[in-house]
Amino acid sequence: MAPIPTPSAEPDDSPDTYVGLAADRAERLARERGWATVRALPPGAIITMEYRVGRLNFEVRGGRVARAWKG
Repeated sequence: MAPIPTPSAEPDDSPDTYVGLAADRAERLARERGWATVRALPPGAIITMEYRVGRLNFEVRGGRVARAWKG
């Protein structure tokens, strides 16, 4: 029987630490901390809601991160 795949681990990192940072700085920092995918979105963007391990989402307003969440 084939082994059951194990999802990649997420970085031990709080999304709240990115709020208030310039979007480009936040993205660079998130990648340095091990996030595989970093997604910057405008306020009110229509997005898929599936959870993806290793993805960090940013809502960006005026060039700054207003909200950040995993998945």
